[in-house]
Amino acid sequence: TFIRRTTIMDKVVVEKEVLVPEQRESAASNFFWAFALVAIVAIVIGALYYSGALRRLTSPQQPQKVNVEVSNPPAQAPPASK
Repeated sequence: TFIRRTTIMDKVVVEKEVLVPEQRESAASNFFWAFALVAIVAIVIGALYYSGALRRLTSPQQPQKVNVEVSNPPAQAPPASK
């Protein structure tokens, strides 16, 4: 433990060196995180696919055909008399 007294502020600062133990990653932990990452990516890609966004990006644009029937407007009724 080191004690240092500052002359400007007149307060005592205590400094203590703390050693952090090394963390060793286990194979099971690495497998779990790899599986979680793959699952999250699969969920995001599946959501994009089922929403249609992924299909629009990957498939070429095809012209759409629309059937339209054109007819004359119906005859207007005479104005109602009062």
